[in-house]
Amino acid sequence: MHPQLDQARHCFAFEQDFIGSWRCIPLCVRRKLDLVGLKLKLSHWLEMSHEQRQALVDWGDSPEHLAQMRDQLRAWTASMADGVLKDLPPAQTEPWQLKDQLPDQLLDAARRRGIDLTTQAWMSMRELDRFALCKLARPGHDHHNLEAAFSEVLG
Repeated sequence: MHPQLDQARHCFAFEQDFIGSWRCIPLCVRRKLDLVGLKLKLSHWLEMSHEQRQALVDWGDSPEHLAQMRDQLRAWTASMADGVLKDLPPAQTEPWQLKDQLPDQLLDAARRRGIDLTTQAWMSMRELDRFALCKLARPGHDHHNLEAAFSEVLG
C-alpha cells in the first residue's frame, strides 16, 4: 500500500472502540482537517451520514484531495444545525509537522511515563504518528489514550 494513502486513512488500535461506528472523529480525519484549515465540530460529524463519515476517513491527503474535501465539507455542512464549518489557518509549521524538532511538551509527557522518546524515533515516524502524539499530549486533553499511543507508535 502507498505510504501516504495508508497515513491518510489509518486508524490507530487505541481508537478501536469507535472504528466503524465513527461516533468520534478519528485522528486521521482530524489531521486532514488541520492540514486544510477547517474546524469540524463533533455535532457536524454526528449529523453526517455513516457513508459521509466513512468517505472522510477514506479521503486522500494530497493537496488536491484536501481542496476537494474542503469544498465537499462546506457543501455537506451548509444546511446543518450548526451551520457551515469554520475556517482556521491551515497547519504549516505545527510541532507534528517538524520532523527535526522533538517537542519539549511531548518529551516531558514521555519522560513522565518512563518512555525514552528519542529524536531519531521522532524523525522516523509518519506525520500521522507525530500528529497523534502531539494532539494527545497537549494541555487540557484528558490524555487517557496517550500511553496506548506511545506503545502503538513506538512499539
